[in-house]
Amino acid sequence: DVTGATRAITLVEAPTPRAEALAIALRLRRAAEDGVTAALITPDRGLTRQVTAALDRWGILPDDSAGRPLPLSAPGRFLRHVAALRHQRLTIEALLVLLKHPLTHSAGDRGAHLLHTRDLELDLRRKGPAFPDEAGLRRWAARRPVEGRARWVDWLAGVIAEPMAGAAPLAEHVAQHLALAERIANGPDGTGGGALWQKAAGAKAREVVDDLVAEAAHGGTMTAADHDALLGAILQGGVVRDAVTPHPRIMIWGTLEARVQGAELVILGGLNDGVWPAAPTPDPWLNRKMRHDVGLLLPERQIGLSAHDYQQAVNAPEVMITRALRDAEAETVPSRWLNRLMNLLGGLGAQNGPQALAGMRARGRGWLDLAARLEADYTPVPPAARPAPRPPVDARPTELPVTDIKRLIRDPYAIYAKRILRLRRLDPLRPAPDALLRGSVLHKIIERFVRERRPEPLPEPPAKARARLMAITAEVLAAEIPWPAARRLWHARLDRVADWFLALEATRPGTPVLIEEAGGVDLAGLPSGQRFRLTAKPDRIDLDPDGTLHVMDYKTGTPPTVAQQEHFDKQLLLEAAMAERGAFAALGPLPVSRITYIGLGSTPKEVSTEMTEGLADDAWVDLGKLIGRYGRHDQGYIARRAVFEERFPGDYDHLARFGEWEMSDGSVPETVGEGDGE
Repeated sequence: DVTGATRAITLVEAPTPRAEALAIALRLRRAAEDGVTAALITPDRGLTRQVTAALDRWGILPDDSAGRPLPLSAPGRFLRHVAALRHQRLTIEALLVLLKHPLTHSAGDRGAHLLHTRDLELDLRRKGPAFPDEAGLRRWAARRPVEGRARWVDWLAGVIAEPMAGAAPLAEHVAQHLALAERIANGPDGTGGGALWQKAAGAKAREVVDDLVAEAAHGGTMTAADHDALLGAILQGGVVRDAVTPHPRIMIWGTLEARVQGAELVILGGLNDGVWPAAPTPDPWLNRKMRHDVGLLLPERQIGLSAHDYQQAVNAPEVMITRALRDAEAETVPSRWLNRLMNLLGGLGAQNGPQALAGMRARGRGWLDLAARLEADYTPVPPAARPAPRPPVDARPTELPVTDIKRLIRDPYAIYAKRILRLRRLDPLRPAPDALLRGSVLHKIIERFVRERRPEPLPEPPAKARARLMAITAEVLAAEIPWPAARRLWHARLDRVADWFLALEATRPGTPVLIEEAGGVDLAGLPSGQRFRLTAKPDRIDLDPDGTLHVMDYKTGTPPTVAQQEHFDKQLLLEAAMAERGAFAALGPLPVSRITYIGLGSTPKEVSTEMTEGLADDAWVDLGKLIGRYGRHDQGYIARRAVFEERFPGDYDHLARFGEWEMSDGSVPETVGEGDGE
């Protein structure tokens, strides 16, 4: 009867590595409370880090024989960041990672350093450039003068020099790298490397670096990128053991340490194929016979040692065997040792083997259930309702640009968050050539092309116009886009649509009279006491020979259809109504005969609408009704009221807690900002 022989064995088959780590941590905590000596044995260092983190919530620090990898310590990460700085083009992300590192500027006034770093981050996020340089840093310091900032920028400019090009002796790379690392750690006024070489991690980093310095003369020549890779490999061999007192009865061992030690409770973690035993290291140079002939060890030896380690550890007085059924990529395969055990028990029907296996799994499910309860939120939080906040009427916007009217119709909550709460989306830490930047650059190109067109007795020859357009394109892209691939791609896209665009330009009878100039007009006829002003900055307005206006807007994507313009995208209709009401001082009130969206995307398209009688007036009346409605206290700013596609995220969806409610849910109006100082 094997039931008694397996009574002290627990089998945990966790759904995820996190659940496995929590179950192990709970069992170790129970061992600590009971005064039992317990050891987790596993070759999976990722699992041991998760278990250590889980134990930290109860203040239990296990005695980890493997220590902490030096590259993951603060000095190790710092040295790697500095090494990358010497051969990679500096980005906003890399600069801020280095400036915010705890060892940077650790020998001086770190408070002032963090203040300068915060201000610089906000400026770089909003205005760039994507690749910071010394000139940009000095312009920022001149714009935002603060005590000590000029000296701080002088120090920073000296440590972000251009990446090193070409090859050099390893000794030279090492000397330059260490000098740069200490300069960054010191700050403008510090000495001695700040806190870089302090504490256990710093001392270990110093020891590893000193060994590299001693042997660098034999390293030959290499590039800065090669030095970075070499440094990472050398740091990987270092282990940091902090001078702290761990729990006397809770240990984490590797398989090597477990061979000569024992414990009352042994937890064998990560019992999956590829971990127990580890997958053989691929050898692209020697096959099995060649390894045998030259006297090298075969992969089977490592598998045999792993089998020995498992067999020795599983004979402890009490054993917990754990594995995760799935990792981050796919389902896992149980270790061959565990698979053999389960097959053996499953086949011993006469000796109650299946019942013994079921008991092992039942005990494991108990720990998994406890782990699930630990993760569960015992204070149920009801899902948020679809918001429709109703702020005080006097807090609502009295002026909006025409581009926000579409947003007010489709997603009023975005207007509430942006214009009333004054919240703005934080610009990305890693700028990219996205659609917004592409649209901005396109507008600059077309604006220059139209403005610089000189009057001639005859229309500009097509070849000359095309050459001028592509020359402007090259200049603007070179000035605005620092990504070479995006520059070439966008240049090619505009080159493909240039003939189509120029052919349309040649047929336009009017003369551009307003390009990217702002204007505004007050909305009359609102309820008593309510006032509102609509502003706009049209891309282009032409004056036709018949004395009427032609309002145009450029799009990098697909222009809105006529139906979308009628109900949602009212930008040009409202700009036409504004022009007829004298919103633009350079024009005065003039009738509008046509509005046109010009799509310059991969599939160029023009959507033009003849302004029939009353079309602009109807749009203006509808605007008055819309603004009048939001001038009433009972009208809330509903989230995602009529978005074009549900899959497109908005800047404020997280604030509205979209996902807790569905698009089919009704809104729940809520008065905000009144009474009790809300």
